[in-house]
Amino acid sequence: MLLQWAGGGLFWGWWTLRTGEVSGGYARLVRGTFGVVAAGACVAGLTIHAVPARDAAAALVALVALAGAVRPSVPVRADLVAVAMALVGCLAAVADGLGADADVDAGVVALGMARVAVGLAFLGLVSDAMLLGHWYLVAPGMPRRLLNDLVRALMVVWPLEVALLFWPPGMLEVLTGAIDDGWGGVLGWFWAACAALTGVLALVARAALRERNYSAVMAATGLTYLTILTGFGTDLIARALLA
Repeated sequence: MLLQWAGGGLFWGWWTLRTGEVSGGYARLVRGTFGVVAAGACVAGLTIHAVPARDAAAALVALVALAGAVRPSVPVRADLVAVAMALVGCLAAVADGLGADADVDAGVVALGMARVAVGLAFLGLVSDAMLLGHWYLVAPGMPRRLLNDLVRALMVVWPLEVALLFWPPGMLEVLTGAIDDGWGGVLGWFWAACAALTGVLALVARAALRERNYSAVMAATGLTYLTILTGFGTDLIARALLA
């Protein structure tokens, strides 16, 4: 999950930085934040259950990202290299988890891979939207389009994330009781609430950004705070119940 988060954060950081309209300080913030997250992924992996390909990828992602944080003049293309390594590491983790089951079919493998790829984009979006929204406090003259782009992207990625988690074997079985969540179904419905609220918050943030006043940016930023809570609830509750 940490490696997913780091890869997604760096990808959407690249998406924002690629136009050259944001200062090097924001590059330091994004690369430094997700470089530390990637380092945490490496440490957690080695401590809990080592998967060589995943842990090596996490270490390389941390190295590339932190090097870019020290020198923000590093080309933004380097962030894409880190994203590719993060994705490879996450896919290696899925393969390791499914490899213990000799009866797993190709459909389940494909579903696991798709959940990892879309989850990477989803977790990165909810995080970077909040970070970028706060960067307007530092540089209020930035084009509002930059934050708009992330919110619009979230409105595209969110239904994909929810659909993949719902697809059997998934949260559908939890909601119907075929998979016991250990809380009498409460966690399943809490997941459903988080999933629905994430979409609602994205829509409201998009509507707020249509207002002309600068306060609309701050309102949208506040909404992205809540989106982080509901977005991570959407991903992590499903991850825990379907593990």
